[in-house]
Amino acid sequence: MNDTTKGHCLGYTRVSSEDQNTARQLDGLSFDKAFTDKASGRNANRPQLTALLGHVREGDTVVVHSMDRLAHNLDDLRALINQLTGKVVRVEFLKEGLTFTGEDSAISRLLLSVVGAFAEFERALIRERQREGIEAAKKAGVYNGRKKTLTAIQVNDLRQRSETGESKASIARDFGISGETVYQYLKAAPDA
Repeated sequence: MNDTTKGHCLGYTRVSSEDQNTARQLDGLSFDKAFTDKASGRNANRPQLTALLGHVREGDTVVVHSMDRLAHNLDDLRALINQLTGKVVRVEFLKEGLTFTGEDSAISRLLLSVVGAFAEFERALIRERQREGIEAAKKAGVYNGRKKTLTAIQVNDLRQRSETGESKASIARDFGISGETVYQYLKAAPDA
């Protein structure tokens, strides 16, 4: 981890939903400050990642459990690492055993691309297997879809608030759902 005395050691953890636990990601490690997001990696608006990027200073070290916790795809991963190392911040990925400083060798940059590409490929395979499993369950008549997040009363309230002109972001925040979910409820038939 951070072997310099001038910078701070910062941890970043992320899980995809509120009910997931980040404890296993950086378990047993101590940091000067830790940042935790509970949002999909696809979500570009991750408040704690934004806070981390605004907080880091030259000489700091950012420790992340694995590459897929920091970014959803290879392009985002490269951009975030470049942004951090451009501030002379060291980035460590524990699972992959890789560290990036901005003064990385050609082999380090290659490893970033290869490992990042494999992580992206692995996520694609998981999604594909999930879709296949859902299709098989539907054919067998045992898949009812995902449980509805909101009750019928809440959906009615959501629609009324939207009709009065309240912003979708505000409604999403109040109900603890994503903006996309708000749009899905609004576009669904009222009795659905």
